[in-house]
Amino acid sequence: MKLSLLACAACAAVTLPVLAADVTYRKDVAPIIKKYCAECHSVAAGAPSMAEFKLDEEKYKKEKVGPLSDTYEHLLQLVNGNSTGAFMRRLDDGSNKYAGGKPGNMYKYLCEKDNKDNNAECAANLAILKAWVVGEGQQWDMNGIGQRGDMPAITLEQLRRMKLKY
Repeated sequence: MKLSLLACAACAAVTLPVLAADVTYRKDVAPIIKKYCAECHSVAAGAPSMAEFKLDEEKYKKEKVGPLSDTYEHLLQLVNGNSTGAFMRRLDDGSNKYAGGKPGNMYKYLCEKDNKDNNAECAANLAILKAWVVGEGQQWDMNGIGQRGDMPAITLEQLRRMKLKY
C-alpha cells in the first residue's frame, strides 16, 4: 500500500510540470475568455481593437467595453504588446507584491457570479492564465512597458519568459 502511494506521488510530481507546459490558448485559455470575458471584450459586445481603445479609453470605459480579447491575436496585444502588464494587473488576485493585497478590477469576473464557491473558481481560472503567460509556479509579473509607482518596468528577460502557447 505504501509503495503504491509513493508511486502515485512520484507520477504526480513528474506529470505536474508537463501539464503546465501543455497550457495552450486553444485548449485552456480561449474557453475561459469566451465564458467570462466576451460580454465586454468581443466583437459582439462592440469592443474596439487595442489601437481604437487607446485613442478613446474614456468613451469605451463609459460604454463598459474593453479592448478585444476574443482571438489569440487580440489577446496577445493585451498580454505582450504595448499594454503588457495590464492583463496581469487587472486579473491578479491581490497576491502579487505590487498589488498591495487588492485584487485587480477584473479578477471577480473569472468565475460565475452566482457561484457560492467563487474564490475557488476564480483562483483556478487565474492559475490557468498564469501558467499560460509565465508558466506554472512562476512569478506573475505585473510590470508594464514603463515604471508604475514602485513597480519597475518589464524587462526583456521577463518578456522572453512569457509562454503564450497557441
